[in-house]
Amino acid sequence: MAITSPSRGSGSPVAAGRDVGSIRWVICSLLFLATTINYVDRQVIGLLKPTLQQQFGWTEVDYADIVFAFQLAYAIGLVLAGRVIDRIGTKLGFALALLLWSVAAVAHAWATAIGPIFAPLFAAVGLAYSVSVIGFIVVRFLLGLGEAGNFPASIKTIAEWFPKRERALATGIFNSGTNIGAIVTPLVVPWLTYTYGWPAAFVATGALGLLWLLLWWPLYNTPTKHSRVGPAELAYIQSDPPDPVVRVPWLALMPYRQTWAFAVAKFGTDPIWWLYLFWIPDFLYKTYGIDLKSLALPLIVIYQMATVGSVGGGWLSSSLLRRGWTANRARKTAMLICALAVVPIAFAANARHEWVAVCLVGLAAAAHQGWSANVFTLASDMFPRKAVGSVVGFGGMWGAIGGMLIAKVTGYLLQATGSYVPVFLIAASAYLVTLAVVHALVPRLEPAALPER
Repeated sequence: MAITSPSRGSGSPVAAGRDVGSIRWVICSLLFLATTINYVDRQVIGLLKPTLQQQFGWTEVDYADIVFAFQLAYAIGLVLAGRVIDRIGTKLGFALALLLWSVAAVAHAWATAIGPIFAPLFAAVGLAYSVSVIGFIVVRFLLGLGEAGNFPASIKTIAEWFPKRERALATGIFNSGTNIGAIVTPLVVPWLTYTYGWPAAFVATGALGLLWLLLWWPLYNTPTKHSRVGPAELAYIQSDPPDPVVRVPWLALMPYRQTWAFAVAKFGTDPIWWLYLFWIPDFLYKTYGIDLKSLALPLIVIYQMATVGSVGGGWLSSSLLRRGWTANRARKTAMLICALAVVPIAFAANARHEWVAVCLVGLAAAAHQGWSANVFTLASDMFPRKAVGSVVGFGGMWGAIGGMLIAKVTGYLLQATGSYVPVFLIAASAYLVTLAVVHALVPRLEPAALPER
């Protein structure tokens, strides 16, 4: 069956391929669920920060160091995850990553028992923390190591299962799971905490990943091996010119500007999302007195807006491509619009009303997710499928390094000033600066000329 490209006047990318089958969208839904669980597990501690800080007497720097441990492990995990997934395949690699992070998430409930076990090791290297901080550092490190597999595996799956015309939309859909996870968490964590205590919140949310594995293992395979993919859908998935077969040693990616453009895009803006995830509940509590019982509605509004931004950002660049724009012009235009939409968050810390602040943060979160959908697509725009997992892992590592820096900076700024004003000024400027650097590195989005085997 011949597959033709959709005309400029046609509907969405989904409509263009709707008559050939829909198994690829089932796979996309699994990625969406995994990403939702991923963000539920990592966000619990952000909601419980005031509770845990009060119970254990943590300083702002203590909490920042706990976040730093997650980011450090996430950076290490991304380097390993991309390579491992490229070698052993998405099915097994994703399953192992999710198993590790689910066990680590559950282990948060016993962090205070884990702390004394590792206290001598911390003391031996001169790190003076309370046992509660040590316990949370250990489990957050393990959580970050496992969670690092989610995005390399998901982006590789999108590259395997979708033609280029649908990748931005599919990426936006699965990436919107970050927002749904952030919405679900404030709905369930306060109830679990007030009913059963904070350890139950970690156990219940951590167990979700084990349930996902029961869906992933029987339902996932590559398109050519999947029993439910018909010839028409397979032809549609493979309708782009075939990528060259290449070997991709990790160091071989380093000389290419495309690699560093993706890394800069992640380094410059991923930390801002981490900032929202781990500190916005605290910002609302300390600035407007919104406690754990009342956090759900403001956070739902913020992340509902972010969900719209995630899908909208992918839709925007895909729509421009259907109008005949080049990938370079379409992606960068969408990214510029998103970067400009973040700027008003500079005024959030001084907003006179809590809902003005919520809307400003929500707009910035939506813009970030629209930006992120396009940044992820850059990897598959500029690299062959075989290299995508490694590139995403490398870029994600730099995003996590940026997250480590923002954790330290935020902790020290809050400890020193008690104000979120300087923190939000950093967020407001990050995207425009990053886009300028990305454009300088890759004025045109051209495929990296990796050597053929």
